Amino acid sequence: MRLPQAELEISKSAALHNFKYFRSLLKDTTKILVLVKSNSYGHGGVEFARLMLEAGADYLGIATLEEGVIMRKAGITAPILALSTGCDCYSDIIQYDLEPGIPSVEYLNKLKVVLRSLGIKHYPIHIKLDTGMHRLGFEKDEIPALMKALEGCEEVRVKSIYSHLAASDEPRHDAFTLSQIELYNQLCAEIESSLEERPMHHILNSAGAERFTQYQMDMVRIGIGMYGISAVGSEKVKPVASLKCPVLQVKEISEGTVGYGRRGELTHVPTKIATIRIGYGDGVDRRLGYGNASFMVNGRLAPTIGSICMDMCMLDVTGIDVKAGDIVTVFGDNPTVQDLAKILETIPYEILTGIDRRLERVIVK
Repeated sequence: MRLPQAELEISKSAALHNFKYFRSLLKDTTKILVLVKSNSYGHGGVEFARLMLEAGADYLGIATLEEGVIMRKAGITAPILALSTGCDCYSDIIQYDLEPGIPSVEYLNKLKVVLRSLGIKHYPIHIKLDTGMHRLGFEKDEIPALMKALEGCEEVRVKSIYSHLAASDEPRHDAFTLSQIELYNQLCAEIESSLEERPMHHILNSAGAERFTQYQMDMVRIGIGMYGISAVGSEKVKPVASLKCPVLQVKEISEGTVGYGRRGELTHVPTKIATIRIGYGDGVDRRLGYGNASFMVNGRLAPTIGSICMDMCMLDVTGIDVKAGDIVTVFGDNPTVQDLAKILETIPYEILTGIDRRLERVIVK
């Protein structure tokens, strides 16, 4: 018998639903940039990017040069904002028609040197402002130096000015979020006083688009929201990914222990054990073992037993009708990725981006 393999199912209908939801929050003239960095938050970089472009996305956002190259080699021609590639790969950035985020004068000057050597003028760039995240970007006192570096500069064209909200999903920080937006507007006005044309403005992320829609400006950048995590209520978006795997074997035991280190102790006898084809090598955190989590088996939740292994783990399926080849849902509708994140005291992002690339991403309706 040839058993199915573990895979991450990507729901096309859920992805399109989420896009339509965010589109409904915005004016017709507001563009949408979808973040497809980190393999589209674990959902399959190119596959998910194509879904979003089909839905109507105007821009894609990536973090590394490699991610941009993968998109271009797959035939994706949409504009791509390269958020944090570093400044040592500008020749490749240009070769693959990526639009770099510029967080400092040093970055801008290095790009200008490369562009001059290639005889290129008016290359699109995006100025990154630090309005309170304190990660990347120009701070207020660095704006004069930026303006001087842009003065008379024919090598680049400022296509947008953007910043990133640090806590737009947390109401207790709303005053801080509004102060970020206010500072952003002030710095934009200062920069634009020396530019020949007005660039696009964008500061809202997923949570910002939901909670501060009035500041949507020219574009919003949607990341986790497109993948089914809402900042204002889970009913607003649908989970896109479901992690599934087959049962490899079912056995009944009445004595002994289960798994490495004999950590899986029997709490009742007989105990029916299902070994499933997924483990920490696939991105299933070991802390989900020892009964800390339960996965869905034929309509019933079955707790883990013993340690999560590299390629397998075991479930206590006592009382559940199950056989080899049956499909187990690690996360999806139940349990959700949020459920597992709570167990692990982390965020859904970490779980989704941690799903190993050896698992196939399969688009389903």
